Amino acid sequence: MKELFEYTLRMADDSLILGHRVSEWCGHGPILEEDIALTNIALDLVGQATNLLEYAAVTEGSGRSADDLAFLRFDRDFRNLLLVEQKNGDFAVTLTRQFFFDAFRKPFFEALAQSKDEQLAAIAEKSLKETKYHLKHSSEWMIRLGDGTEESHARVQQAVNDLARFTEELFYMDEVDQKLISEGIAVDLNTIKPIWKAHVDEVFAEANLEMPEIKWPQKGGRQGMHSEHLGYLLAEMQFMQRAYPGMEW
Repeated sequence: MKELFEYTLRMADDSLILGHRVSEWCGHGPILEEDIALTNIALDLVGQATNLLEYAAVTEGSGRSADDLAFLRFDRDFRNLLLVEQKNGDFAVTLTRQFFFDAFRKPFFEALAQSKDEQLAAIAEKSLKETKYHLKHSSEWMIRLGDGTEESHARVQQAVNDLARFTEELFYMDEVDQKLISEGIAVDLNTIKPIWKAHVDEVFAEANLEMPEIKWPQKGGRQGMHSEHLGYLLAEMQFMQRAYPGMEW
């Protein structure tokens, strides 16, 4: 079913691209403990992407593998959110990006675990334990930075100001979603948005942070229209497979 392939690919690409972004911190974390934490989060996300890409390959039925989908597509073929492809910036930017995404992914996976598609439900249930930790980690850091020093507060508030415009796309739905929702497979994101907002508001209140007014929400990733950052990310992520096609080890 083409809708199921598209839906699964969107989730897979979110995890894959964010996993690659977070992995860029490996060896560069501000403290050793956080270096390890971010590396583990990246591994979790890539693991989720692997499970989802494998299922996407099955639903597509064209003979492509999970590796083909990860390493042999061009940027316009990716369906990830614009949020997850944004550059790491400083630690505050990375944690803010992660927090916005985690606050969405936890209730999303909780709902998807009830899907009539048994494979998606199983992937969601398996991923949920990791995602709960991701949200706890990013929420605690938002509070620590926001309610910390004058500089840490200023940096994380600036990160919020810069990244908030990408959050509306978290709740984007089209005919793919509507068809699968009617079949009990997909999640109605209208039910997720108030849960996401409640958690964000709760953390921001404790962190003394403010959500800016979003005048120009940025969208397009779900349709394959990306920022310039994705092309550079893919050039690095896909280099080995494109330089040495079919290489195995």
